[in-house]
This record gives sequence, C-alpha cells and structure tokens, in this order.
Amino acid sequence: MDASVLQLISEIGARLGERSRPTKDFIVKSLREGLRKQEASQNRVDSLKTLEHAIASDLLQHADKDVKLLVAICATEIFRVRAPEPPFEGKDLKGVFKLIISIFADLADTSSPLFSKRVKILETVARLKCCVIMLDIDSEDLIVEMFRIFFSVVRDDHHASLTDAMSSIMIDILNVGASQKLLEVIFQNLIKGRKDATCAASQLAASVISRADEKELKPLVSWFLTSCINDRDAVSSGLKEFYHEIIFRIFQCAPEMLLAVIPSLIGELLADQVDVRIKAVNLVGKLFALPEHHAARKYHDLFVEFLKRFSDKSVDVRISALQCAKAFYMANPSGKQFHEIICAVEDRLLDFDDRVRMQAILVACDLSKSNLQLVPSKLISQVTERIRDKKISVRKKALQKLMEVYQEYCKKCCEGSMTAGDHFEEIPCKILMLCFDKDCKEFSSHNMELVLANDLFPEHLSIEERTNHWIHIFSLFGPLHEKALHTILSQKRRLQSEVKNYLALRKQLKENWSEDLQKTTENMFTKMASFFPDPPKAEEWLLKVNQLKDNNLFNSLKQLLEEQTFTTTKIIEDKLLQMVGESNPYFEFLRSLFSKCSYDIFSSEHVHYIVNYLSNSTVGSKRLEDSSIKLLLAIVRTFPAILRGSEKQFQMLLGQKSAVNDKLIEVLAKAGSHISIKLSDIYPFLQRMCMEGTRTQAKFAVSAMAALSSDQSFFSDLYKELIDSLYSQRNVPTVLQSLGCVAQYSISTFDTRLAEITSYISQRIVQAEHLDDVHNAASSGGSFGCSDSFGCSDCCQLKIYGLKTLVKSHLPEQGNCVKRNITGLLDILIRMLRQSDHLIGLNSSESDVACTRLAAAKSVLRLSRRWDQHISPEIFRFTILIAKDSSPSIRRLFLNKIHKMLKERRLPIRYACAFPLAVMDGTEDLRDHSSKFLAEFIKDYSIVARTQQISSAQGVVFCYPAYVVVFLIHVLSRDADFPSGGRQDEQLCADLCSPLYIFMQALVNSNIVDGDQDLVNDAVLYLFSILRAIRKAEDAVDVQMTTKLHMLADIGIFILNALKHGEISASQAPGQILLPSSLYKMSFAKNSANLRNFYFDECFLSGVLQKLRSYVPQACVQKPLRTLKYGRKCQEDVPKCNINKCITSNLASSKPDDLLWRETTHVKTVRPDIPSGKRRKNAESSANSGPVCLHECSTIHRLQNASEPCERTLEGNQLSSCGSVSSLVESHVATRKSKRIAASLIENAVRSGKCTGQPSKRPRTNLSDSCGTKKEDVLADRSNQRHLWHCDPGKHSQRGRSKKTNATTGSKVANLNQENVNENVRGKSTGTSESEVVDTNEKATSHLVSDILVKTKRTAIE
Repeated sequence: MDASVLQLISEIGARLGERSRPTKDFIVKSLREGLRKQEASQNRVDSLKTLEHAIASDLLQHADKDVKLLVAICATEIFRVRAPEPPFEGKDLKGVFKLIISIFADLADTSSPLFSKRVKILETVARLKCCVIMLDIDSEDLIVEMFRIFFSVVRDDHHASLTDAMSSIMIDILNVGASQKLLEVIFQNLIKGRKDATCAASQLAASVISRADEKELKPLVSWFLTSCINDRDAVSSGLKEFYHEIIFRIFQCAPEMLLAVIPSLIGELLADQVDVRIKAVNLVGKLFALPEHHAARKYHDLFVEFLKRFSDKSVDVRISALQCAKAFYMANPSGKQFHEIICAVEDRLLDFDDRVRMQAILVACDLSKSNLQLVPSKLISQVTERIRDKKISVRKKALQKLMEVYQEYCKKCCEGSMTAGDHFEEIPCKILMLCFDKDCKEFSSHNMELVLANDLFPEHLSIEERTNHWIHIFSLFGPLHEKALHTILSQKRRLQSEVKNYLALRKQLKENWSEDLQKTTENMFTKMASFFPDPPKAEEWLLKVNQLKDNNLFNSLKQLLEEQTFTTTKIIEDKLLQMVGESNPYFEFLRSLFSKCSYDIFSSEHVHYIVNYLSNSTVGSKRLEDSSIKLLLAIVRTFPAILRGSEKQFQMLLGQKSAVNDKLIEVLAKAGSHISIKLSDIYPFLQRMCMEGTRTQAKFAVSAMAALSSDQSFFSDLYKELIDSLYSQRNVPTVLQSLGCVAQYSISTFDTRLAEITSYISQRIVQAEHLDDVHNAASSGGSFGCSDSFGCSDCCQLKIYGLKTLVKSHLPEQGNCVKRNITGLLDILIRMLRQSDHLIGLNSSESDVACTRLAAAKSVLRLSRRWDQHISPEIFRFTILIAKDSSPSIRRLFLNKIHKMLKERRLPIRYACAFPLAVMDGTEDLRDHSSKFLAEFIKDYSIVARTQQISSAQGVVFCYPAYVVVFLIHVLSRDADFPSGGRQDEQLCADLCSPLYIFMQALVNSNIVDGDQDLVNDAVLYLFSILRAIRKAEDAVDVQMTTKLHMLADIGIFILNALKHGEISASQAPGQILLPSSLYKMSFAKNSANLRNFYFDECFLSGVLQKLRSYVPQACVQKPLRTLKYGRKCQEDVPKCNINKCITSNLASSKPDDLLWRETTHVKTVRPDIPSGKRRKNAESSANSGPVCLHECSTIHRLQNASEPCERTLEGNQLSSCGSVSSLVESHVATRKSKRIAASLIENAVRSGKCTGQPSKRPRTNLSDSCGTKKEDVLADRSNQRHLWHCDPGKHSQRGRSKKTNATTGSKVANLNQENVNENVRGKSTGTSESEVVDTNEKATSHLVSDILVKTKRTAIE
C-alpha cells in the first residue's frame, strides 16, 4: 500500500476523532472515503489504529441507521484486515458485536436498499468466524440474543447463502462452547407447532443440529430429553412439555443423537399412566412412519414394545396404536414389520370394545384404498365380517368404509390396473345380508335398495363394468344372498306397479273427482309408503307431492317408469331432480322416489350385455358362465319384460349351447308371455327338452310352451309323442315329468287320455308288485337325479316319479279347474305311508322304503293345498308321523318341506304338529332344527293372525297357532304307547305328552314373539277354550278314543295352569270354540257327568310335569327367536322369560271347568276396561256351560269371505272342515250391545231345540268328479277343508236354501239332509250347512250378524 494511502486513512481517523460533534454528512463522507481506501490497502494494522479508536470512542453509539451500518461495515472490514488477531480493545469488542448483531436484526426487511450491505456483513462475519470471540469475552447473553435474532429474521424466501451464513455462525459457536441456553433457543424454533416459530426457523434449527459436532451437542441433547422423560420436575425449562416433538424433529435430522434416549422411550411405553403410554405410542408411531429411516428395523426392541400396545389394556392406547398403523404402512410397505402391523390390525377387528373395532375398520379400509393390490385379502375379508357386528354404530361405519373401498376397487378394475378378486366382490354380498338385520331401520331392504342403486358403484362406471362385477358377485351368492336381492327387486317392482296405478288414478281423478277415488288414492299412498324406510313420513310426503300442480313432473315420472334402459333412466332422473331443485323441501324424498321407480339396479342394457356375454364362446370360466345365467334368471324373475329387445340373441344362445343350462329354459318360461319369441320358432328345441332332456329341463320346457302361446295344439302333439315314449319306455323319468306338467298346464289335452295314462302309471309303475315290473323302464335311460333319494334304487325312484306325475295331474296351475277322482291316489298314498310290502316291493331296501315314505308324505303336503278336505285323519296322522321317522335324513327333509310351505302359506296350519313331534326325537342338531321351525311358525302366524284379524266370529280361532293343539292331541291319542287300563305311569305319560308340553311351552314364551305379551295372553286364552272344548267332545273317528282325548285335555289344562302367567284371567277366554267335525263330534250323553270326570289326581300330574321339565329340552323353546336371524355373530343374549310355577290346588275335588276359572277372582285381568261387576257376572255364568252342538262351518266361511281377511294362500290355513263341534259358553268379553243381543239370540235359537245326532264312521270319499255333485253324511270327513274350494281356489257361496230336517222329538238320531256340494268350472264351490250357528265377536259387522240370525232361525235343529 502506498504511504499516501496509509497516511490518508490515518488522517480520516484523526479528523473523526478531533470533531466533538461531527455531523452525519461528515461522518458518512469520511467513513465511505475510509472504506474505499481500506479496501485498497494491505493488512497494515498500524494505519487502522486511529480508525478503530474513532469507531470505539464515538461512533458505536450513534443513533442514525446509515451511520451504524457504515460503522458495522468498517468494523467487519477491520476484523478482516486484522484477522486472525481480534481488533479493538477487549472492552470495546462487546460494543462492536452488539452493533453488528443489531444490524442482523434488520435482515427481515428484504425490500430495503440496504439489505445487500447487511447480508455482506453477515457473510463476512460467518466467513471470519469472529463471533466465536464472544465466547472469550463472556458475552453469552449476546450469543443467545444473536441466535434468537437469526431465528426471528430468517424467511422462507431468503437466499440459501444467507441461511447458510446464519447456520455457520451458530454451528461455530456450538462447536466451541455449546450450552443449555443456546440449546433451548434452538429447540424452541425446532418445534414447528410453536406460535413464535416459522417453517424457515424450524429448518434453520434442524440444519444447525444436523451439522453441529455431536461430541459437543449430543450430551446436552441426551441429558435434556432423558431428564424430561425420567424426571420432568427437575427440568426448569418450559420446553419439557414439548419433548416428544423435540425428539421427533431431532430424529428427522440427526437420529444418532437419540441413541441414549430410546431406552427411555421404551420405558414410557410400559408406564402405568395411560396418558404417558398414549403420548409415547403416538411419538413412536410417528418415528416409525418416517420414510427412509427404517426405524422399526433399526430399533427392534422399541418396535416390539410398540406392537404390544395394540393389545394394551387401555382402550385409548389401543386406539392410538391403530391410528399410527396407516402412517407406518405407508413408510414400510413391505417386510416383516409390515405384516406384523397388519396382523395387529386384524386382531383389533375382533376387539371387545366397539370404539376399537370401529377404529380398526377405519385403518384397515384406509390401508386397502391406499394400495388395493398390496393389502392382504384376509384383512378385507375380516373387515367385511364387521358388517355383522353386534353394535349398530360399527355396522354403519363398516358399511360406509367398505363402500369406499369397493368403489376404489371398481375404478382400478376399469382402468385395467387390477383384476377381479373374490375378497373384494364379497363386499356387496355382505352388504346384502344387512337386509336381514331387524335392529336398525337404516339396514332395511328399502334402504339397501338405494345403496345398491346409488352407492355401490362409482357414478360414471359403464354398464359393461357394472354387469361384469354383478356376474362375479353372483358367483359368490348363496341362498340367503339371492333371497335378499329378490326381496329388494320385488319391492322395487311392487312400488313401480303402485306408482303406475296411482298415476292412472290421478288422471282419472282429475277428469272425474269422486270421494271413493280420493279414498282409493289415499290407500295407495299407504301402500306406497310401506316401501320406504319411514312409512309414516313417506306417506306425509306423498300427500304433499300429490298436491303439486306441475303436470310435467308427473308426466316425466310416468316416462321414468316406462323406460327400461339404464342410460336414459339416469337422464330422465337428473331432469326430474333439476325440475324439482335442491332447495325444494321435497327434493330428498323425491330423489328416493325417482330412484326406486327407475331401472337403476338392473336394466335392459344389463340383460343385453349378459346375453351377449353368454353368446361369446371365449367366456372361459364355467363358474362365471353359470353365474351370469343365474343373474339373468334373478333379473327376469322379477322384471320379465326386461328381456324384451334381446329375443334374437337369446334364441341364438339357446341354439348354440351344446349342453343347455336348465336356468336358460327357466328364463324363457318366466319371460315367455312378455317377449316376442314365437313358439313355432322354438318348439323343436322345447319338444326335444321334454323328450330327451333332464326332468328339470322338461318341467321348464312345458312351462315355457304355456307362457309363449295359448294354442293347445302344441300340447296335443307333444302329448301324443310323450305317450308313445312312455309305452316304448324311452327316457321314462323325463317323460313322466313332462306328462305331469302337461296335466297342469293343459287339462283338456291331458283329459283326452286321462284314464289310460293314469291307469298305466298307477298299475305299471307306481303299484307294480315286483321290482321286475319296472326294471325295464328304470333301465331305459333318463335322468334319475332326485333330491329325495338317499341311495335308493332306480326302480324306487321311478315309482316316486310316477307318483309325482299322478299328484301333478290333480294340481293344475293357477286359474285352471280340474275334474279328478282322487280316491285312487289317496289309496296309493296311505299304502305307501303304511309301508305296504306289495306296493313298495318285497325285497326293497331300507333306503327304498324310507324314500317311498317321504315321497308319499310330501305328496300329501302338496295335495293338501287343494284337496285337504279329502285327506282323512288316518292319512294325516301317518303323514305327520314321518316327523318321527327312523331315518334322520328323511325327517330333516320332511320338516324342511313343511317349514317352507308354511312360510309360503301353502299348507294348512295343522301340519305344524310335526315340529313338536320331532323336537324329542333324533340328534341334537335335528331337535334344534325343529325347535327353530316351531318358533318361526308361532311368531309368523301369531302376528299375521292378529294383524289380519281373520276371526270374524267368536270361536273361529283356527288361524292362530294355538289351534294346532286340536290336531296334536288327536294324533297323540293314537299313540301305541298310550297308557291303558287306568294305569298311571308318570314316565310313560311324560314321554307321551312331551310334544304337547313343548308346543304349549313355546306358545307362552314371549321371547319367541319379540316380547309381545298380548300375543302370549291370546294364546293362553285360546288354549284354555280349546282344551275345554275337547273335554266336552267325543272322538268322531273312533268313539273308544274319547277317553284318551279327555285325558290329554286334562293334562294340557294342568300344564297350561303351570305355564300361564298370573296376570291372565281365564274369564276372558272365548266362550265358543269350533272343532273339526272330521276329528270331533258332539257328546250325545244324556248326563254330562261322565264328561266331568277328572282322570288324574294332582300328585300324579305334578310328577308328570316334573319329569317333563327335567328332560324336555328347555333351550329349544326358551331360546329367543333372535337366534334364528340370519347374519350377525356375537349377538347379545336375550333374557329368557320366567315360567310361573304350577298352581297348587286340590285337583281331585275340582271340576275341570273349575280348574280353568279358579284364578278369575284373584288375578288382574288383561282387559281392565271391563267393569268389575260384569267380570263377576261373567265368572258366575261360566260355571253353567251351554250344550255341545254339531255345527258346520260354512257360515264361518262366508263371514270370512265377506270380509276378505287375507290372500287365498293364507285363507287356506284357517279352519278347513265342513263341519265342526262347538262348545257354547257365554261370552266373557264385553262387546257392544247390539252384538251381545245377536250372540244371545243365536245361542237361544240353538238351545231352543234338542241337539241330537247319530255318530257314524266316516265313509271313504269316492268322488268321480269333484266338480260335480255328491251327497254325503254330515259327519263325512272333510278334515281341514279349504274354505275357498274343494279342488280349485274359489269362494263358497250358497246355491240353495237348506232343507228342513226330519227329526223325532226326544230321539237321539237326527236325520240331517245335506245340500249338494258343487263346483263350477271356475273352481268356486257351493254348499250349505245343516246348522249354521256361530257367536259373534267385536269384529263382526251388523249386516253379517243379521244374516247369521236369519240363517240360524231357518236351519236350527227341531
């Protein structure tokens, strides 16, 4: 450097020092000049002394920012020049650093023109590392202040060089002299969640920690964190509350610093305090979730302890562990630790706490959505099981999350990144099962319909993709899934039908208003509302919608109902919703209504795609091919017209399949009447199925012919060919099936050679005495697959097929009337049931005999729907006793058949006798099976009987399950082990009466009827009256059995008194009970004392009851019906009802009637509205019972037909007898005055005459034409006659008036004339009864009562 330059710098310093009060301009000018000269100078210290002195003495405290900046710049330059020796005196260094740090505080102002100069000062200081000097001069407070300023001014938009300079300064200081104060400043800014920390500050702190020397920093970090964990009270810093966040941030930037802290974290996971464990779990979970760190593998002990927290005793800890699982999975998508976490989540799906299960569902579904291909299928399967969870909240959450998973799965399949998988397609299957959940209305089939329509698939998924998924779903369906889907589709179809009727009626009402039409419309609304989850609310909305004046809305709705394509349906639906508007209060309801009215689940496009899919020869999977056919059938069964438009493809499909699927023919049969396929075009195919196909194919082929055309010529041609094949013994099983179906669909065709065919089948096949007689036919080929055959021979099966053909010939399809003589068929059935050797075969095996019995019993069940009046008590008894068959498989099939037919209301209720008979025999599984059937029967029929209120005359209780006792007692009286000769054996009596005890015990079990005590009370009252009526009647089949009937009635009365609840008053029991005349008749004894005999003493009956209670399976009848529900596991038990103890009284000294009424004066009545005076009067009058008279029930039938109580199938289960025995007792129920008068007049009319009659045995029915006329004895067996028809549905009507009876006064014999019984071609039967006497109850109307009075006066016995 020139001497002149040095001299100039020295002079500048001297001038600054000489001025006592220099101006700003002078200072700035001098400093700038000095800086310029200093930059050009060499490191000559001596020349700077005067400048240092000037700065230290006067300029450090200057208030002007510009001056301070220039002073700081000069100071840093002096530091640079004098490096490595520190400039200034020791006492002045602190002021210089304070000045420089103040300049750092302005670095936040990036817009200042001086910003670059400040940055230059920072970078110079960092480069010179001069800040370390502050440690030598004991200026830690300045260092702390500088650290805080750095963290406060750093910004995200700062250049990297600036932040690097800051971090370099701090690191240099920490590497030389780290302290707890400095560490706390860093930690404060390291925590992102702190209010005074920015993201840039946090990053700066992380950079400092990661770059600092571990030897200096690590001990401090470890000491602070372990102190916070182990002895938090000893830590004075406020950061001790945030040590978990500090650990997490340090782990992100410098995990090696925490090696000494990990053992303390394991200790926190094992702490006794729940909150400590929760925080530790959350922290460790976040550590394991850090990508690229692989903490779970590096710290195995920590991971093991973390894994144990999934099964922690605390619910909150388990939930916290589950919440960490998803993040862990995202960071560790493979490896051993990943699978261990998945297993832990699976275990929590079965946790006993519903909150944990719900969290496990959330986690599992989120994991699945994040990577559908990687998540194990077992996890998805276990989540779907939670749809059956015992908690409704868990089921709802599972439904919601699984729908999200399934939609994501559908999207991936559509994109081609995934292929269909069973574990995902199981989700809709499980969702469908929610339809059986009765606990929550949100899972009803009405809501599930909306789920399938709107939420199952992504909104914009194509028809092809939707159909492919449905095909795969259907391949996983079981019977319950199909039932649930059928329920949903059926209710959709019924609502559509109701809406169509409403729109037509609305148009008619608009053109011609009437009060009747308005009432009909309101009734329609009630029906339509029943298809919504909340019927009352839906009905209210429907009434409001009906008041709308916008015809465009209703026209569009009509168009929506008629449109069968999915795409157009959606367009119309969107148009309707836009028309309504989201702000409209009707919007949500109308959206549901439009969805239910549209073809949004299945449409004609779905069907078209399925048909094309089947036509494609490259389908490949037999399973999916069968599934697509099943799906097509399920759709067509409910919406047969939906096949319209796909006829050509479907017809081609039938022709190109070498092995025809049975269900394709069934599809044709279901849709035949709705499509445009001509029978002539497809007749050769159907004819071949009838001749050469399987029995199933033949059945549907004949049905398809009937559906496609009403031309009988096709049946005539087919009939001839079938007869030829039968005589030629070609494919006999299939030919027999076809003949039976022809007999059902074309009666006139079958009747042309009726005698010839029935005689051939009966004699040459069914009644062949030797097996050789049918061997040729059996070996001639054909399908011998029979569900009822358990190893039976082909010959035996052929007999069964022949029997089925004969049965079908007596069971025409609905709407057809048949004229047949059923006597011969009934003779065959009774011989089969008796196991007649020459009918079954001398050398038949046990399996052949068992299969024959079962076939005969099932035939009786099928015939009972139309011909029940001709089924004798003997046939009925032999049929019912199949429930105690020696073969368990035969019993099971028989009980299943009865249960199914009773559920479908296709069988008289008397066949329910089989259930209690089967409960005591067989394996435990079979007993449980029978008990469940019994419970379902009692529940279903009790509710329906009360809801429909079928009984319109007093004593008509045959629609209630309690009436089955009438038939059960009659069957038990024929038991071969019945005690005889007055022998009183408690064990023998208990064995005999166990079915009666089981049935009565089930009737009084309120759990079976969902706790409805009113139904139980009704059952008890009806049982009282029924047993009293039996006690006053005689056996109509064999009068010698009367004593046994009375003995069983006495035992039943004793059991009922032991089982019935104390609050039930017997005074309210019906005073008149009608009994079937085929089984019971009036007692003709002059003195009724013999009817008052009591056969057992109290001690004996108490012993019998004790034995019954000791070994009768209580659980079978006490088990609540909830166990019968399909679906959920882990159901909560329902407490069993308590059975009252046996009433203790002196039975030996009591009359039977007294036993029934003994509690009337001491117990609370069920109907408190009856005045106490009337109750006392009724109780007194009950002691004087009226006479027992013979009555026929046609009046009852007409009462029921007039009120139309229910559908025909339900009516068939009411009292099925032409005649009945009635026990006339004064009514104990308070009724309206007019009805009491009517009842009294009826009773007086009967009592005014002498009720006499001649008991006679029932002659065998011999009807050559059941549609013709035939006179019969009044007691001829019409056991369980259907009210509507003899051989075909229809209503009884009177064709003539009753003829007067010729009787001699006082004689025991009354010659009763009987009106002819006729059936016209429509199947309506007519007839009158000789003594049409009934009592009225509250349900009878006045005009019906008047009608009864007139008929009573006209037909009363003289």
